[in-house]
Amino acid sequence: MYAIIETGGKQYKVSEGETVDVELLPDDPGEPIEFDKVLFFSNGDDIRAGAPNVPGVRVIGVVAQQKKAKKIIVRTMKRHKGFHRKKGHRQKLTAVKINRIVAS
Repeated sequence: MYAIIETGGKQYKVSEGETVDVELLPDDPGEPIEFDKVLFFSNGDDIRAGAPNVPGVRVIGVVAQQKKAKKIIVRTMKRHKGFHRKKGHRQKLTAVKINRIVAS
């Protein structure tokens, strides 16, 4: 059984028991969280696609931790000028443990 959810402008394929890194959410670690923007649901022969969301399907999980992603190095230069710049960026993420997918 799996579902495709949308959060933070991105789509994630989730199944029960796995941990997913999503865009930063304002919840603290240990708090329950519910995703109701489910775009697709599959449970063997029961396949449902939403337009845009699947009614009656929710994904329930708990916030595992707040963390940062791996650092991305951004290099900038202007040719013939001797100008070079190096910047770094670390995206903030929320790790969510998926407990169950509820379909009515």
